[in-house]
Amino acid sequence: MTADVWGPPEPGGRGASRRRWLLALGPLVLIVVLIGGFWVLGGPGLGDSDAPPVEELVVERTELHPGEMTFTLRNEGPDAVQVAQVSVDDYYAPFTQTRERIGRLQSSEVTVTYPWIEGAPIEVAFVTSTGGKILAAIDAASESPARDGSFFGLMALLGLYVGVIPVALGMLWLPFVRRAGGSWIRGLLAFTVGLLAFLVFDALVEGVAAVQGSEAFEGPLVVFLGVLLAYVILEGVEGAVRRRQGATGSTALSAGALSLLIAIGIGLHNFGEGLAIGSAYAVGALALGAFLVVGFAIHNTTEGLAIVTPLAEHRPRLGRLALLGLIAGAPAIVGALIGSTAYQPALAAFLLGVGAGAIAQVAVKLLPLLRDRDGRTLDGLTAGALTGGVAFMFATSLLISA
Repeated sequence: MTADVWGPPEPGGRGASRRRWLLALGPLVLIVVLIGGFWVLGGPGLGDSDAPPVEELVVERTELHPGEMTFTLRNEGPDAVQVAQVSVDDYYAPFTQTRERIGRLQSSEVTVTYPWIEGAPIEVAFVTSTGGKILAAIDAASESPARDGSFFGLMALLGLYVGVIPVALGMLWLPFVRRAGGSWIRGLLAFTVGLLAFLVFDALVEGVAAVQGSEAFEGPLVVFLGVLLAYVILEGVEGAVRRRQGATGSTALSAGALSLLIAIGIGLHNFGEGLAIGSAYAVGALALGAFLVVGFAIHNTTEGLAIVTPLAEHRPRLGRLALLGLIAGAPAIVGALIGSTAYQPALAAFLLGVGAGAIAQVAVKLLPLLRDRDGRTLDGLTAGALTGGVAFMFATSLLISA
């Protein structure tokens, strides 16, 4: 009697295993055959439309040098786009482009010859072969810095100012944390959760803003994809470590592991922050004033406190503390260097999402440490400290909103 394909699984054996693989691959083979036939026939019924092409170009990057402007354009629409003319302040300017026909998700660099004036606003219109216009505006023209040794040195110094130094200063609170009592520790841990919660939402907002109005690579969805991947991967890594150590699912993470996870999450956030800073400076949109540096220092110093708080009852070695500080702060240097040379909004948004997911995973792991003797996570102390952490980060973020 022949077995029903919809029936219960067959017993083991080489023949049964082969049949299971055939059943699994069958639908995939049919899909490939269907797509192949559709491709060979040229998409019957779809090539007769008289509708105009959908043209969606976005300006990803702008560079200004004496007598010329270079724009990086990306096609986010389904149809190929060709730039036929470039208008600058209603004047048709000569231009060159690296790709005459820009396919879906492809990019092209358009270099426009134009005697722009320092500090003056500029309106640019890219006219396509179908007569459509893609507009770009420069609020105040400023020459882009030359990418030489001094420029990269400045980017490294900037990352050091806003990442490494503030985190290291914050970690100097460790002696105070180690001398704090039980209630103080719960309060500091709650304050840390508040700091991390703010960083999560801050990264999400920055990531969505980076791809605002863009549909390339699914637009804002790449931010939440980064959040999901980071959270799930860190949970998987933690589970693997627990199984290897023979720990149960209810066993709390060690203080060293928590500090390391916090440093990694903050490092990912600072990497995304460095990307944004480097990109802004490369186009002259970021003023490196002392006030801004001080603002970053105050804002990011509390990240060091978040790293050392779980170590309140331990005596970590100086080398380990230095390593944690570098993990959290040094990515700002790498981000600034990459952002100033090869910034891509969708990638930056994805990495900000990754940072948000990593920090969220760590914040969740800290919550059990807030419980009092009655098992309550939130009471007057922890709720107030958590709110204080969020409020402090929000207040200091106002210093760097420029």
